[in-house]
Amino acid sequence: MKIIVTKDYAALSQTVADFMVDFVNAKPDAALVLPTGETPLGLYRELIARYQHGTFDPSHLRIFQLDEYLGVAPTDEHSFYYWIQQAFLQPMAIPAEHLVGLAGDTTDPASACRAYHEAVMAAGGLDLALLGLGPNGHLGYNDPPADAATPTRVLDLSESSLQGSARHFGGLDRVPRQALTCGMDLLLGAKQKLLMVAGAHKREILQQTIEGPVTPQVPSSYLQQAEHVTLIVDEAAAGPELTAKFSQ
Repeated sequence: MKIIVTKDYAALSQTVADFMVDFVNAKPDAALVLPTGETPLGLYRELIARYQHGTFDPSHLRIFQLDEYLGVAPTDEHSFYYWIQQAFLQPMAIPAEHLVGLAGDTTDPASACRAYHEAVMAAGGLDLALLGLGPNGHLGYNDPPADAATPTRVLDLSESSLQGSARHFGGLDRVPRQALTCGMDLLLGAKQKLLMVAGAHKREILQQTIEGPVTPQVPSSYLQQAEHVTLIVDEAAAGPELTAKFSQ
């Protein structure tokens, strides 16, 4: 596990962008799974700017959706499918057909999850899993308990996940109670794993992720046992001890 500590969120976004541009330039048709939410927004803005300056060409990338609310159609502005289209694909002219979604509006979630898993396998597995860190250690929506073999599936969202989505839906009572998520087996099986973490509120769970026991109660702790893992975190998340050890 490689750990890089950056001074602040802006530097974090730039450092991850450096990694991403080099990765895409080395493998233009890479299969990526990408996160939604607030943490990657600075990264996506940075990548869009670099694309507009001709630094790299993302148009051949194959993008796999990390998670999706069950019962929410891809055309719904609350869906993660809609979000990743708006925040990542469209600004960089990545064709819509290059996005493999998790069908939130399916009437057969088990079949939708199998189809997604098979699509990842047909792509040769994920080349890169770009991930954020949930407050309970979830990767994607793999809320605890989730171990390294946990597959792509439908799950009931934890209270912390529901609370985190409440403002986007205009209230806790409007948040879907279930979601589909890319499994831990696929994420940990990615050829490269890149975890980006920002903010002091992530300090405790980051410490558990990298130094605590490996346990299904902290799904992200399984990154300790995985190969080719890079953590890029800002000083606020790292705290003084990790900052002193790994600061650039």
